[in-house]
Amino acid sequence: MLKSIEIIQKPRVALFKLLDSLTIEQLNTVPAGFNNNIIWNFAHMVAAQQGVCYLRAGLKTIITQDLYLAYKPETKPEKYVDADEFDHIKQLSISTLEQLDADYSAGLFNQYVPWTTRYGVELRNIDDAISFLPFHDGLHTGYIMAQRRALSV
Repeated sequence: MLKSIEIIQKPRVALFKLLDSLTIEQLNTVPAGFNNNIIWNFAHMVAAQQGVCYLRAGLKTIITQDLYLAYKPETKPEKYVDADEFDHIKQLSISTLEQLDADYSAGLFNQYVPWTTRYGVELRNIDDAISFLPFHDGLHTGYIMAQRRALSV
């Protein structure tokens, strides 16, 4: 596995412990002062990776279109996510990285279209995109930690 993808995977796996310590109701609760919830932030990390890496390279997402559209940037929680769906999102958080590694090794990202993120970071190719993901995941992990505190857990 590419070291840069491993750097994304390990914190996601570590985050499982925090997520598993919360009830499905807590994960779905939008705390006061926030416009989303813990599940949305976690699923958004998966969806954003798909957009940043696959869609920008002219490829289809690995996740379903419905899942991508529900958690892409500028969305908010629209429905209650049950435990089975949450388990599926957790599985995707790892399997999509494994597939990214395989697709990277297969050279599928050679049509990557350069762009600048809302944070002012220019992503010129797939290597830049993969290097950007830990920052993005870290941002949303921070929101998850703040939301957990806001839930008084």
